[in-house]
Amino acid sequence: MKPKPKYQRVLDAVEKGDDAKMKAFGRSMVPLIDNGSVLTYRATNDYKIGDVVFCKVKGRLIAAHKIIKIDEKGRCMIANNKGRENGWASKIFARVVAINGEPFGRK
Repeated sequence: MKPKPKYQRVLDAVEKGDDAKMKAFGRSMVPLIDNGSVLTYRATNDYKIGDVVFCKVKGRLIAAHKIIKIDEKGRCMIANNKGRENGWASKIFARVVAINGEPFGRK
């Protein structure tokens, strides 16, 4: 299954090492991220608990959920801001570094 165009733009940009922007949709990350906020993504090599990431879980792309656990193998458990665990990420593409142009998360 091919990713939706909005996801593909982000995937293409972060794969090249560029930052990417996309609007957040849904309410699962409120109040941390509001529906319609513009998120800026950046690929990194070090993901940590608390990072909000763009990832793949159980074959599904997830645009902005947070890492809540990292196991001894380095796998990351992904969850929304309401306490619902989505599962272990099979791939993390990037993390959110800004919301509406304002720095977000760790430096």
